[in-house]
Parts: sequence; structure tokens; C-alpha cells
Amino acid sequence: MASEETPTMTQTPIRTESAPEAKTAPARAWAVRLMIVGIVLAALNLRPAITSLGALLEEVRDGLGMSGSVAGLLTSVPPLCFAIFGVMAPRLARRFGPGAVVCAGMAAIAAGLVIRPFTGSTVGFLVASGLALMGIAVSNVLMPVIVKRWFPDRVGSMTGLYSMALALGTSLAAAVTVPMTDALGGSWKTGLAVWAALAVAAVVPWVPLVREQGAEGGTTAGTPRQDDGLRITRSRTAWALAVFFGLQATAAYITMGWMAQIFRDAGVSAGTAGVLLAVTMAMGVPLAFVIPRLATRLPSQGPIVIALGVCGLAGYAGLYLAPAGGAWAWAVLLGISNCAFPLALTMVGMRARTGAGVAKLSAFAQSTGYLISIPGPLLVGVLYQHSGGWGVPIALMAALMVPQIVVGVIAGRNRTVEDEAAPAGAI
Repeated sequence: MASEETPTMTQTPIRTESAPEAKTAPARAWAVRLMIVGIVLAALNLRPAITSLGALLEEVRDGLGMSGSVAGLLTSVPPLCFAIFGVMAPRLARRFGPGAVVCAGMAAIAAGLVIRPFTGSTVGFLVASGLALMGIAVSNVLMPVIVKRWFPDRVGSMTGLYSMALALGTSLAAAVTVPMTDALGGSWKTGLAVWAALAVAAVVPWVPLVREQGAEGGTTAGTPRQDDGLRITRSRTAWALAVFFGLQATAAYITMGWMAQIFRDAGVSAGTAGVLLAVTMAMGVPLAFVIPRLATRLPSQGPIVIALGVCGLAGYAGLYLAPAGGAWAWAVLLGISNCAFPLALTMVGMRARTGAGVAKLSAFAQSTGYLISIPGPLLVGVLYQHSGGWGVPIALMAALMVPQIVVGVIAGRNRTVEDEAAPAGAI
């Protein structure tokens, strides 16, 4: 059973403003196939700029003479940029169309990745990284919008497809950057710059789509009319989804930043600890496709939120009680728990009826959520340093899972932000 609001409540406003439906059937089929390719390639580019740097961070520090504090700043820059630049996405989409903005975002990623290794200075490296992260930020926000407009009756399957591609790009960059750098001569500059080729490839399908105005989902004049009077901050669902997004991002960044060290401190070898982290990240590839499809078939996504949260609590309990003895089980459980990310993206598409509503909700939930996530990894490091062990930090991780479950259940209720935030008489 598909979600009630996805196929029925969204179809009318989407089709009244949508240019693609006015095309001939062959052109429409061609555009849809190209759009699927564009979405997958764009999603593959939403994390390699970050995880490839993590793999070569020590070499980058030595090559640019970075201090430890500046290198630490690099790990906090991505969520900050996602929060700042993500806010700009709906306004840019209204002005230029979401497809054009995503196309420009892919170009910005390519330019940033090419430029940053060869700037020769820490400041230049940070600025070029910011350019790439800006492209990622606006694309993060607008991908749910494009899925909603082009595939209103397939929100779950298409969100699952690009979530799976995003997870694949994340884990692929983390796994192959170092061996690929060695194969290309051992220069960290080449090892980072080579990922720009993937971003260039992602630009290609978007160019004809933008030229045909197929990626716009309609005229730019239509979006402000839909958006008129929608005050997203008045919606309890929007706030719940933003906090849910922030807490799941907090858990994900803590896992990526600290889980391997937890295993190493428990006596697990460095190589095995890296493999365990890779297992955790790899769990997101198949589940990112399955969970959104399941979510759109339920009237409420609360049961999925609870199931993922229970897996997280069990994983943290295992890390606390027997980190080495059950390491593989804890890695799998935490990998399942981290699949709250594709669930959050799916709920963004389900909790708004119109393309403009999805744009505002996506920008608000992701920007607010990434701001919420910034202190988490830093706080874990501080607690670890001052407590002398992992007991207190793990307790914090488990404690944060409780409000994540609560707000996730609230965000998963069968309602839309237009019902809560639009002025009287607008719905």
C-alpha cells in the first residue's frame, strides 16, 4: 500500500505547473531516463569530497603545514557549510530552477576538487573546499525536490535509489582513495583531484535537461505562488524532522569519527578496526534502497524510527559492555541505525504536498539539522579526554538516541507542513 499523500495529494499541484507533461511521450520517456541517470550521478558526488580528504588528512596536513587545530577545523567544516549554504537553495531554485542549481552544484564540486590540492596554502585549500561543499549543500537540499516533482508516485523508490548511490559514493571514496593515490604515483594532490572527474561526469546529463527546462518542474513563476504564506517554522512536523535529522547526523558523524578508535582502544587491531568501520558504512548501501520504499508504504514512519533506534541502543550497549568480543555485531547494528538518514530524506518528500513545500522543508530540516550536529563529535572528544575512557562518551551517544526516537515518531505522523504552516484558507 503506497503512502496516501504521495500519489494522491501531490499529483495535482505537480502536474499543473510541470513542463515535462506538456512534451510528447517519447521526449518525456527520454527525459525521465536521463533524469534518473542525473540523480544517481549527482548523489554519487555528495560525499567523496569529504571522505577522500579524511583518508589523506595526514598527508594534507604535512603537505600544507597545517596545525592540528586547523586540521580539526576541516572535520567540522562540512556540516557548517551544509547548514549555511543549504538555506540558499530554495531561493536559488525559485530563480533558476532546481535542475539548473544542481547542475551548477556539480560544476562547483568539480571546480573545488580540482583547485584545492594545488592552491599551495591552507587558506586556499579551505576556500576551494568551501566551493565544493557549497555545491554539495544546495544539491543536498534540492534532490528531494526534484524527486518529488518528477516522480510523485515513486518518492520511496527514487529516494532509495539516490540514497543508495550517496552511500556508495561515501564508502567508495573512503575505501579506494589511498590505494588509488598509490597507483597514481603517491601524490596526495592527485589522489584528491581525481575525484573531480566524477563530478564532471555528473554535469553531463543535467545540461540537456536544463536546456529543455525538464529539470525545472515548471516555470519559476509558479513556485512563489505555491510558497506564498508558508511559514515553515510554524510547523511542529518541520521542527520534529529538523531535530530528527540533526540527531541522526550527530550519530553518523560520531560513528565515522570515533568508532574505529573505540575498537582500537579495546584491543582490536588498526586494520580490523578500519574494516569494522567500513562494514558500518557499507550497511547503508542496500538498506538505503529498502528503507525508503518501505517507509512510503506505511501511513506512519514511527515503527521504522523505533526499529532503527533500538538497533542503535543495542549497538551502543555492546560497545560499552564488550567492544572487542562482539565487535562485528555492534558494527552491523550501528550501520543499521545510521540508516535513519535515508528515512529522514524520505520523510522530507512525504511531509509536504507541493514542490515548493518540499524545498522549504528540505532546506529547513537539513540546515537546522546540520547545525545541531556540529557539537556532537567535538563533545565526544572532550568527554573522552577528560574521563579517560569511552564509558561516558558512549553513554552520551545512547542518551541522544532516545530523543531521536521521540522526534522521529512525531515527524513520521501522517500529516504535511502545509496543514500546519499555511495561512487559513490557503489549503
